[in-house]
Amino acid sequence: MDIADLGRRMDGAIDNLKNEYAGLRTGRASVSMLDPVVVDVYGSKMPLNQVGTVGVPESRLLTVQVWDMNNAQAVDKAIRESGLGLNPQTEGNLIRVPIPELNEERRKELTKVAGQYAESTRVAIRNIRRDGMDDIKGDKDYSEDDKKRESDNVQKLTDDKIKAVDEMLSSKEKDIMTI
Repeated sequence: MDIADLGRRMDGAIDNLKNEYAGLRTGRASVSMLDPVVVDVYGSKMPLNQVGTVGVPESRLLTVQVWDMNNAQAVDKAIRESGLGLNPQTEGNLIRVPIPELNEERRKELTKVAGQYAESTRVAIRNIRRDGMDDIKGDKDYSEDDKKRESDNVQKLTDDKIKAVDEMLSSKEKDIMTI
C-alpha cells in the first residue's frame, strides 16, 4: 500500500475541482469559463478548445471561432447545455457568448453548482480512501498494529484533502457572492 500514490490520486481529484471552478464565472468574461464545455463532434466528445478558438473581445463577451463550420451547431448546443447559464448566438462559424450580469438568483445558483462540484470531489477522495483501506485490510503481511497505523495515515490524508476542498469551496462561494 503506497500512501504517496493515494495522495497523488486525491490531488488529481482536487486538480479536477480547480478546473471545474475555473469554468464557473464570477461576473467577468474569461477564456477559462468555457473549459468545462465538452462538444460531441466526429463521433466523440472533445474539449471546446480542440474544436475552436475562444476569445474575449470585451469584458462581458466571449467568442468562439469554430474551425470547422459543420461543428458550429454542436458547439452552440454544448455551451447551452453546459449548465453555465450562457446563451450563445451563432453567426456562421463565429459564436458570440454574451455574459449576462449576475443577479442574486444566478449567484445562488452558481454557489449550488460550486457545492455540487465540491461534493463530487469529496466522494472521489472518499473512494480513493476506501481503496487504500481495502488494500490495508487485504494485506496479510501487516500486523494488526501496522494495519491500524496505516489506516490512521490514510484517514489523516483524507481529512487533509477534504479540508482543502472545503476551503476551495468557501473561497469560490465568496468570489461568486461578492462581485
